[in-house]
Amino acid sequence: MSVKSQQEGELDVDVASVRGLYAGLSDGWTYLNAHDTPQIAEQVSAGVARAFRMSPAVAAIDAPSGSHSAPVVAGHLERADFITTARLAIADLTGAHQSAVVLGPSLPVLYSTLASNLGPLLRRNSAVVLQRLDSASLGDIDATIHWAQPDLGTGELPGFQFNELVDGTTRFVSFTAAHTTLGAVAPVEKITDIVRNTSRAWSLVDVSALATYRSIDIDELGADIVGIDLAQLGGPEISALVFRDTSMFKRLNIQREDLESRVSAGLAGGVGPLVDHLARLGDPDDELRGSRRTRLRNSMAKVSAHMRQLSDELYSLMGTLPAVHILGVTGEAAVGARTDNRIPRLSFAVKNVPAETVHQRLFGNGLVTTLTPRSELLTEMGVDDIGGAVTVSLSPFNTAQDIEHLVRVVASLA
Repeated sequence: MSVKSQQEGELDVDVASVRGLYAGLSDGWTYLNAHDTPQIAEQVSAGVARAFRMSPAVAAIDAPSGSHSAPVVAGHLERADFITTARLAIADLTGAHQSAVVLGPSLPVLYSTLASNLGPLLRRNSAVVLQRLDSASLGDIDATIHWAQPDLGTGELPGFQFNELVDGTTRFVSFTAAHTTLGAVAPVEKITDIVRNTSRAWSLVDVSALATYRSIDIDELGADIVGIDLAQLGGPEISALVFRDTSMFKRLNIQREDLESRVSAGLAGGVGPLVDHLARLGDPDDELRGSRRTRLRNSMAKVSAHMRQLSDELYSLMGTLPAVHILGVTGEAAVGARTDNRIPRLSFAVKNVPAETVHQRLFGNGLVTTLTPRSELLTEMGVDDIGGAVTVSLSPFNTAQDIEHLVRVVASLA
């Protein structure tokens, strides 16, 4: 066996075992809608159920075991432990410290709170850089706003434009790591490197779509703040802002608690199981060793390789259908678009066939997809002019057979 084939073999994911981790897959449907409603692993739903049951209960009090033991606190409820373990799990997920994790019910809520506390960072004549057409609202910011423009042909966010957008007056930069429905991945490291070398600005990167398929490390990304929506990973409806270090709170003259919003302890009980589940995907037989962070990185390395193979096949086979237009990939405006660095998601249209008809044909053949949600970016890319589109996204439990089934059904419409 060659070195290359051996390495590929080592990165294989046991998809049959992975499918066994999701009780919902036994209903006979082929789920290709990870961008919209990801499947929830049994481990996660069990964790949430236990947390809802136990969160009002008084936690067990352990007797002191030594002179340095923590003091015993009477009346301590289980709910506090679920919040703490959720924060620790997110720290493991992103390579940060748990004290730098800010929890909230959604990213829009967290972004709004963050924006209202950026005052100490912004001076007179300060500027911020936001992503036009496809970024979460940060609310009202008292600063000059410069807009990073996505490529209307490919949907990609060109990194070179930040050389002109970021300068010494820039204090804050925000963008998404990957597009939810187009699959385009931004050159995160390139952008954050420009920000660091050109200014004293903080960079906020939304990694929600990317974290489903790749290991996340805040230091490797070069980000100062990472935003993540756990529901997009098949977890509970809890989001987090993860800061590079806790000294950033002092820079804003606040405490971490000033940025946090109350979250359900019951839902928080599913965060730890979610991260444990992701750390298990690459080896459902639990043979991976080391800390949860180590197991998570090793697991996601396998998942990433598996998903890259599926992504290549998805784009390749769908691209062979002459009547199919893949947004951001096919057509004259998308000449030169890359497919080798996209997450396994795409949105497509079939010539002269309304999107609703395509969606219903797929549904009638057991394939669960979605009508591509409207957005300003997709409108600018001409989706409305072609009668809408259908979005397909893959999960670690999907197989090459699922893609072939999709292509056969779409081909029957062309």
